[in-house]
Amino acid sequence: MARTDRLFRLLQAMRMLPQPVTAGRLAEETGVSLRSLYRDIDSLRAAGARIEGERGYGYRLIEDVALPPQSFNRIEIEALVLGLAEVRQMGDPALADAAASVLAKVAATLPDRAEQHLLHAVSQVHRWEQRFPDIPDMETIRDGCWREEALALRYADKDDAVTERTILPLSIVYLDSKMVLLAWCCLRKAFRMFRLDRIRAVRATGTSFRPRRVPLLRDYLAEHRERGAVHAASDKPT
Repeated sequence: MARTDRLFRLLQAMRMLPQPVTAGRLAEETGVSLRSLYRDIDSLRAAGARIEGERGYGYRLIEDVALPPQSFNRIEIEALVLGLAEVRQMGDPALADAAASVLAKVAATLPDRAEQHLLHAVSQVHRWEQRFPDIPDMETIRDGCWREEALALRYADKDDAVTERTILPLSIVYLDSKMVLLAWCCLRKAFRMFRLDRIRAVRATGTSFRPRRVPLLRDYLAEHRERGAVHAASDKPT
């Protein structure tokens, strides 16, 4: 395999595999020895790719400056157009504007033939009604997730009883017809899914929980897997 092809294959593996990814797994994916893999990672770093990690700990691709839009094939362009069209139909003005901007930037960098594929994609999204309601405090909620800062909420439950609480926002989740905020609730001392349309008021506290975010997500995923295993076991015939 030519060295250029091997480096491209390594980059693709780092984009696709769950990170951090071990050197052994990368070597297996690219079909090279560990010694060659370490040299290839050094070459990618020298070319401008930001790769964190070291031998024995695994690697993370932080910034990939070697992904030219020209590498998109036709089905990837269809997926890009379809995904951005869906984002524009969600009802979140900031994301809709961002999706249009991304599409314009990608189109401007594509070669002529690929640009025609993008402009005349056969996959389209049309919705008669916006998918999600407008959330007045969406910017504050999104900033809390990005900045990894606690938020103060006034939240109404299904009976419209309002409570005040502090939460550690982890992720905005888009379900079929509503949006929820996955967070650690400091009042209940547990993970909770807060419906965004039930948030009556939200305020940034300026209190960072950055060192806790990754462990919290790891704990949530472990709980989610455990619940899934319990449900699967209960569904087995006796």
